[in-house]
Amino acid sequence: MRDLGVLLNQELTLKQHVAKVTSGCFYQLRRLKQVQHYVDNNVMVQLVAAFVISQLDYCNGVLASLPQCTIAPLQRVQNAAARLVLDGLRPSDHTTSALRQLHWLPIVFRVQYKLCILMHAVTANNKAPAYLLELVLQTREMASRSSLRSSASNSYVIPRTRTRFAERAFLIWRF
Repeated sequence: MRDLGVLLNQELTLKQHVAKVTSGCFYQLRRLKQVQHYVDNNVMVQLVAAFVISQLDYCNGVLASLPQCTIAPLQRVQNAAARLVLDGLRPSDHTTSALRQLHWLPIVFRVQYKLCILMHAVTANNKAPAYLLELVLQTREMASRSSLRSSASNSYVIPRTRTRFAERAFLIWRF
């Protein structure tokens, strides 16, 4: 099933979605490699950001708490994009310093950052949609926990789950 461009299957593994995004990004990188010698580095950074990084960031909140083996192809795309932008990198060179130089967070941290921004919008300034505001509940707002010491802190209620499948829901995700 496809919803908002995200491919979902019965198990919510998102492997098909990651494969589709990865193939689309590598296609864009091959096209950009053809024009690399005709544009300067600043324009190449903007092109890569527009055509590749934007695809990596689109709906990446659904990738939270996926295993590393599922997210690894997206990291390979980002590494290839960094190698394209920084022309001096060989395929065998590490890209950690290149990502730092470009001010790009690795994919796992991009997902975490996006969810933290969303949680900030929900909790700090109430600029989130109403359905998200209803899902997030502070400990002090629950009648059964209002007398606990944790009600004095700014902690939030994390519902208990019985399966690993249910732990992937936004409501359950731990920051």
